[in-house]
Amino acid sequence: MQLSEQERVRRDKLTTLKGMGINPYPADQFHYTHSSTQVKENFEEGKKVVVAGRLMSRRIQGKASFAELQDGEGRVQVYFNRDEICTGEDKTLYNEVYKKLLDIGDFIGIEGELFTTMVGEKTIKVLDFKLLSKSLKPLPLPKKDREGHEYDGFQDAEQRYRQRYVDLVVNPGVKDIFKKRSALFTAMRNFFNEKGYMEVETPILQSIPGGAAARPFITHHNALDIPLYLRIANELYLKRLIVGGFDGVYEFSKNFRNEGMDRTHNPEFTAMEIYVSYKDYNWMMEFTENLLEYCALQVNGTTKTMFKEHHVDFKAPYKRVTMTAAIIQFTGFDITGKSEEELRTAALEMNLEVNETMGKGKLIDEIFGEKCEGKFIEPTFIIDYPKEMSPLCKEHRDNPDLTERFELMVCGKEIANAYSELNDPIEQRERFEDQMKLSQKGDDEATEFIDYDFLRALEYGMPPTSGLGIGMDRLIMFLTNNPSIQEVLFFPQMRPEKKKVELTEEEKVVIDLLKVTSPQALEEIKSKSELSNKKWDKAIKGLRTKDQATVDKTNEGLFVNLV
Repeated sequence: MQLSEQERVRRDKLTTLKGMGINPYPADQFHYTHSSTQVKENFEEGKKVVVAGRLMSRRIQGKASFAELQDGEGRVQVYFNRDEICTGEDKTLYNEVYKKLLDIGDFIGIEGELFTTMVGEKTIKVLDFKLLSKSLKPLPLPKKDREGHEYDGFQDAEQRYRQRYVDLVVNPGVKDIFKKRSALFTAMRNFFNEKGYMEVETPILQSIPGGAAARPFITHHNALDIPLYLRIANELYLKRLIVGGFDGVYEFSKNFRNEGMDRTHNPEFTAMEIYVSYKDYNWMMEFTENLLEYCALQVNGTTKTMFKEHHVDFKAPYKRVTMTAAIIQFTGFDITGKSEEELRTAALEMNLEVNETMGKGKLIDEIFGEKCEGKFIEPTFIIDYPKEMSPLCKEHRDNPDLTERFELMVCGKEIANAYSELNDPIEQRERFEDQMKLSQKGDDEATEFIDYDFLRALEYGMPPTSGLGIGMDRLIMFLTNNPSIQEVLFFPQMRPEKKKVELTEEEKVVIDLLKVTSPQALEEIKSKSELSNKKWDKAIKGLRTKDQATVDKTNEGLFVNLV
């Protein structure tokens, strides 16, 4: 492992501390009395406090020093004075430990008393301190110019997502996002619990991936010697519980879909699904808008928020638009009664990418998704979907070609999906079989399984029920004005991290030349490098072995290329 100069210095300090009998990683509990927030909100001159946190800055001026301590709630200023800390002749704790052996990023515990500086800053005067954990890597803290503007901060998105632990330390606003995420889950739970609905847990490993049209992750159970699938949805299990007699159940579920990754999709995501018996989708629409109004107030203190350049208000009620009307509005095309071929022809005329594997439902979904979905900014219920798009949804009471389904659109994205649930076991079986035909036709998102146990459950009887699913990650994106899902996940899925390639000094010389121009004639770059024959041969061989450069033979001779 190659260490930077700062990392080597910190490890030397670690050794010195141990030599002085100071344990840099003590095991005993540290009892603190106040957080940084409590210090400032309940401030009393001369009050004794014990605090703990990470050393984030300091200004040493001889025998005195001001520093900042950061805990889970914020920062507080602390004042170190040599003679207050070291009241006897031995000044080692200040002169050696504090000034020379502590670093920015170290965790320390402090005993002190409160006072106000001459400029009015609430501060802790340190009477004693203890090292709680030595930091061996320097934090990438931003620098400030003379005007106070920050630069060189930890802002590279990929680095931030990979090293979220660092991101949380040096970018305080990031922690606020996740506090709001937690507040959202708490608000939603409270809303459901107050209405008497019960939180439940259902299997993540499933023998049949049901409840949604998506490609699953597959694993293998060694003891049972069977394939298992990571859950794509929890819908069918929650409906089983309604069959079992619960009036209302909900679950915050981790779902997994083996599909693409982008700014609004992560292969592992959190959904909330709730099912309430004796209700329909009309009731669920009102329930949903009241739920989201309540959650917005609990998270942000207001129903109004900004997302990108859009003003959004989650205040109920929300507009209702049928899918048919939406498509007519934005394309002029009426999907009512159209055959699969007519829909495919219309989609092609709209310059949409469609193929022969797509059935009526997929074609309609493509038209709506590409031509209509992005137009709905304020919360809007898109209702009454064609039957082919909703295999688990009840047929519309007034139109047998439609289903009683809605999706809630906000800023051109779906954040909620709900049905009057299909509870006719015979019709449900037929719908599953229709999906199987689409799968056999080549639609990789149509279900290729029939959950016969779920059909058996329906045959015992399920009361009229309405179900709702909400994408929790996407909802918090809107409530915190974050257009990227990676910003609202602590640890989003990332591509494998490329290992840093260690280069010799000679290899670096060749790479620097190739960065200016690539490819270059071998003899030309060899001459520019001013390396001896032996060092050149070793450098070019090393670069080829490490996949940093290639040597290619052409009609004009040998050329060196930067990979």
